[in-house]
Amino acid sequence: MSPTWIQSLRLGVKSLMLQKMRSALAATGSFIGTTTVIWLVAIGEGVSYKAQQQIMELGATNIIIRSVEPQSAENQNERVKSYGLTRADYKRILSNVPAITQAVPIREVSRNFLVAGRTAKVNLVGSSIGYKGLNRLEIARGRWISDQDGRDNVIVLADQTAKRLFPFENPVGKKVGVDSDVYTVIGQTKARAASAAIGGSLAARDYAFDAYIPIETFRHRVGDQIMTRVGEGRGFDFVGEIIELSQITLTVSNMNEVDETASIVERLLRRYHTEEDYAVIVPKELLRQAERTRAMFNMLLVVIAGISLLGGGIGIMNIMLATVTERTREIGIRRALGAKRDDIIQQFITETLVLTGGGGLLGVIFGLLCGPIFRGTRSVLDLIKPDLLPPIAYTIEPRIALWSVILSVLISLIVGLLFGVYPARRAAMMNPIEALRHE
Repeated sequence: MSPTWIQSLRLGVKSLMLQKMRSALAATGSFIGTTTVIWLVAIGEGVSYKAQQQIMELGATNIIIRSVEPQSAENQNERVKSYGLTRADYKRILSNVPAITQAVPIREVSRNFLVAGRTAKVNLVGSSIGYKGLNRLEIARGRWISDQDGRDNVIVLADQTAKRLFPFENPVGKKVGVDSDVYTVIGQTKARAASAAIGGSLAARDYAFDAYIPIETFRHRVGDQIMTRVGEGRGFDFVGEIIELSQITLTVSNMNEVDETASIVERLLRRYHTEEDYAVIVPKELLRQAERTRAMFNMLLVVIAGISLLGGGIGIMNIMLATVTERTREIGIRRALGAKRDDIIQQFITETLVLTGGGGLLGVIFGLLCGPIFRGTRSVLDLIKPDLLPPIAYTIEPRIALWSVILSVLISLIVGLLFGVYPARRAAMMNPIEALRHE
């Protein structure tokens, strides 16, 4: 830094200190704008990270195929609807798609469980040995279902299911009533956090009230046709649906093979299904979509924060114009003593940059405290009213992005420079003689 700029910096700081309150208020706009940029981006990054973690849990090398009820009018009029994935689809996919390293079919339905007068509404899942690893389930007691179980009436209870039905005892080895069938409990899983819904592609998945039986047992005991009673009193009726498989999850060895494999699977299903009663979901594509959404979201946040900095810049320009008017005589004296117009411009721009730069640096310090302040505020609100915040607020952790810190400081300095030019030029263009006459 040249000696003239150092001298201008010293004079600038000294001049601003003569009006501490006004200088502080002028720097507040830059402080708020910088803090806003960092905080908004940090919270946005936290939300985006949480969504990406949910998608990654599905597996970036997985392809999920789900049965979906078609919306055709013909199907809606049927008393018993037949749609979705079939066991034949499962066999065709295995025999025609060589890239698949694992395929896990499931069939699920809601059922009432009964144990010694205690009941629970449970999601009964017919699954295979691969379901446990695919969904990151861990065994707390007993064991998981195996291929040797075949059609046996054995069942594994999820954490909350076991606690609801067996609150004071080990469920392993005990009997569970499910409709007219009785199952022997062979295991209990550990608690597992629910997966959130992702866009319109995947619904939320709660593993707390699940129960798992071999898929062959499900087919033998529950069957493909599920009848449901609708209506009350004498006007009740039964409607049903026939679904062989609720979902098939495929895994490939390499993420580069996901798109091609998904395309092959879609072509196979399209050939044997007259209606679109299935949905092929690729978590990798959801991950890319989440990245694009995050980029757009961050852009929007920066624009909003930029508007805040713009407002701060206008405030600084207003203060500097007032300062120019107050220091008219000082400017005249400096010009009379030999100061050039460039020196006057340099002086006032330096003061503006000190204001915006100082406010920006304080904003950065405060912005880096986003995490502790966010958590502290959340804890205080939880103490005041526990149900005030939505559940998702407790899962989000702000993540400071380095680029947002650098960008906020740069925007602050640029805004200060742009809004400091006009007051500086106005001061430099004053007639020295007229300035000296100013009282």
